[in-house]
Amino acid sequence: MKVTVVGAGNVGATCANCIAQKDIVNEVVLLDIKEGVSEGKSLDMWQTAPINMYDTRIKGVTNDYAATQDSEVVVITSGLPRKPGMSRDDLISTNAGIVKSVTENIIKHSPKAKIIIVSNPLGVMCYCAYLTAKIDSSRVFGMAGILDTARYKAFLAEALNVSPKDIQALLLGGHGDTMVPLPRYTTVAGIPVTELIDEEKLNAIIERTKVGGGELVKLMGTSAWYAPGAAAAQMVEAIVQNSRRVFPVCAMLNGEYGMKDIYLGVPVILGKNGIEKIVEVKLNEDERQLLEKSAGAVKSVMKVLDDMKMF
Repeated sequence: MKVTVVGAGNVGATCANCIAQKDIVNEVVLLDIKEGVSEGKSLDMWQTAPINMYDTRIKGVTNDYAATQDSEVVVITSGLPRKPGMSRDDLISTNAGIVKSVTENIIKHSPKAKIIIVSNPLGVMCYCAYLTAKIDSSRVFGMAGILDTARYKAFLAEALNVSPKDIQALLLGGHGDTMVPLPRYTTVAGIPVTELIDEEKLNAIIERTKVGGGELVKLMGTSAWYAPGAAAAQMVEAIVQNSRRVFPVCAMLNGEYGMKDIYLGVPVILGKNGIEKIVEVKLNEDERQLLEKSAGAVKSVMKVLDDMKMF
């Protein structure tokens, strides 16, 4: 079994390394457009196999999509970060062009692949890949919810001084400022979190989670990569092992939550076919309003792509 990661930057390389160390596939292909980068990083990773005791072969290639032939899952991390003076529309135009080209090449060589998008802006890049691939939306989806939820759990574990392993949580909506926290669905070993922490502290943690990426940029001048890479690798693991894990994923809604034709973060069952089922949780009025507000923000970004007439 083969998995491909497109983009050998910090996130892509971390993702490939995490997948290899899980020892769940025969081969990980790491592809990049910059000569020698993916080859060098792959060689470095492969030399950890005798130390970390795994058999997965890691192959780095420069723009050689033939090497990705018959991949079970493809993770796309390609794209540019927003630069000073660059408008949101410029970023969407640039990254949509990259994601469209990558998706065309992936589908050409792996028509049955499940495609996980990590590139930003996430919802619109998922939409771009879906329009390009022309396959069922259950096979094209994005990673954000696992990352946001992991940050939320990590901050809660610190505040409560408990193991993060015992925290279960759920976030809906867009990635970042418009995410929709659901404290009612947050538990610690089955105990509602609201019984363990006061409302003010919980709200502070939620707000910190919303700007989790921004906090890291301020600290080190660039976006995160360990947690995003690990989060994408966890999605790959659920698919190749058909473990049917329930994860928050950026998925195309076709009537769920009363919404259609929009990529939004929702809980799904992830298995060998990609999204096996979208899970609809009951929302109260406040939560529904927050989700609709988040959807509105995502829709406005998706409209930018539609207006570009790329498809």
